[in-house]
Amino acid sequence: MANNLLLIFCLLFSDTIQLGSTLPEQPSQINSNSILVALLDSRYTELAELVEKALLLPTLEQAVYTGNLTIFAPQNEALERELDPEFKRFLLEPGNIKFLQTLLLHHILPIKLTQGSWPTEPTESTRHSALSNDLVEFSCSFSSNHSQVTNKYVGAVKVVHPGSIVRPDGIIHGIEKVIIPKSVEHAFNNRRSLRSISAVKPEGAPEIDPRTHKMLSEKKANSVPIDAHAHSKLSIYEAMAPAPSLAPAPAPGPGVPHHHFDGERQVKDFIQSLLHYGGYNEMADILVNLTNLATEMGKLISEGYVLTVLAPNDEAMAKLTTEQLSEPGAPEQIIYYHIVPEYQTEESMYNAVRRFGKVAYDTLHVPHKILAKEADGSVKFGDGEDAAYLFDPDIYTDGRISVQGIDGVLIPPEEKKKAKIANQNVKKFNKPRRGKLLEVACSLLRVFGQDSQLIKCQEK
Repeated sequence: MANNLLLIFCLLFSDTIQLGSTLPEQPSQINSNSILVALLDSRYTELAELVEKALLLPTLEQAVYTGNLTIFAPQNEALERELDPEFKRFLLEPGNIKFLQTLLLHHILPIKLTQGSWPTEPTESTRHSALSNDLVEFSCSFSSNHSQVTNKYVGAVKVVHPGSIVRPDGIIHGIEKVIIPKSVEHAFNNRRSLRSISAVKPEGAPEIDPRTHKMLSEKKANSVPIDAHAHSKLSIYEAMAPAPSLAPAPAPGPGVPHHHFDGERQVKDFIQSLLHYGGYNEMADILVNLTNLATEMGKLISEGYVLTVLAPNDEAMAKLTTEQLSEPGAPEQIIYYHIVPEYQTEESMYNAVRRFGKVAYDTLHVPHKILAKEADGSVKFGDGEDAAYLFDPDIYTDGRISVQGIDGVLIPPEEKKKAKIANQNVKKFNKPRRGKLLEVACSLLRVFGQDSQLIKCQEK
C-alpha cells in the first residue's frame, strides 16, 4: 500500500514539473535599476514628459522585457525653446498622437549601442533599425589627419553626451537636438503648406447675382462681364445662407470660385477632435445632429474663410433651459454667437487682451459682438453671471479652424435685456384692467346715481 502511494505521488510530481515547464514565462517587473526608471528620473525631463503624453510607457516596458534599449535623448533646451512652436503644437494635437509616437520611437533602438559601436573609419557608416521601424544612420567626424574621432552623429544630429546614463538593460546618449523622421516632417509640411493655409488665391472672388443675392455658377459667371470696380466678394454671412436676422457684413476673407480647401474634411476633423478630447459632446451634437451648422461651416472653409469656435463644455451646456433651445432657430443663434470670423489662438487672444485691455470680436450672430478681457491669467468673455473663461486652449488648430474650449455659454447682452423687458410686459398685461367701453358706461350711470348697481363700476 505504501509503495502504491509513493508511486502515485511521484507521477503527480513529475506531471507538475512538466506542466510548469510548458507555461509561458511571465515578464519580470521593471526594477529600480532599469533604463526606463533612469529616463523618468533623469535630467531629460522634457523627453520623459513627451513619452508619457504619447502613452508609450507600456510599449517601452515590453521592449525592455525582450531586450536592451538605446535611447537618444534630446536636451531639454532642444525640446523647450529650440523646437519650432508650430511643429510642437502639431505634435501635441490630440489627433496627431501617432506622429508624436513615431518621432519618439525614432529615438529608441531595441539594442544596446555603447560608445564603441560607432564606425572607426572616416568613410564608414552603419545603420540600425529604430522602434519606429525606420533605419537610423550612425557616423563620425574625424580630425584633419583622420587619427582621432572628434564627434559622433545619429543621422545629422551630434551626440553631445555619449553614454550619459548606463544601466544593465540599456543606455542613454544625450544628443544636441531632435531627430525628425521623414514621415513626420512630410505630414507637418502638408498641414502648413501654402495650399492649405493661404487665404488668398489669384483667381478672383465668386460672382453674385444682384437680383437673387446668390452665387452664379461657373458657366454663368464666365458669361457675365466683370466690373473691376464692383464689390464682388461674397461675404461670410451670405455664404452661410443665413436666416433673415443675419445681415450681410464685410467679409474677413476672400472667396474663390473653386474649392481649394476641403472644408468638409477639416470640419469633420475638428468635431472628431472635440469628441476625442472629451467634455464637448453636447457642442458636437448640436453642430451635427440638432442643426446643419457643420455643413455650413464646411462650405465656408472651402470658400477660403477662417473661423474661431468658442466651444462651451458639457457642464456649461447643461445649464441651458429647454425654453432657450426649443424656440425656432435658437440653437443656431446660440452657436452663431460662439463663432468668430477670424483665426485666433489662445496666444493671440491673450496677447491682445493684455495689450489693449478689452477686445470686441465680431461674431456670426450679427450685429452682436463678444467682449474679451484679461482675467486671472486667462481670457474672459462677457460679464456677469454669463461670463466664460478660456478653459481648454487650442483644442484644434489647423490654420483654417481654431477651437477654444470655454466654461460657459455666452448670451448677447442685448438679448438679455429683451428677455427682461418681455417678462415685465407679460406681468403688466396680466394685471386686470377695465375696458374703455365699460368706463364710459360707468360714467353715464354715475350721472344718474345708479353706478352702485353695477358691480364692475365698483371695482377700482
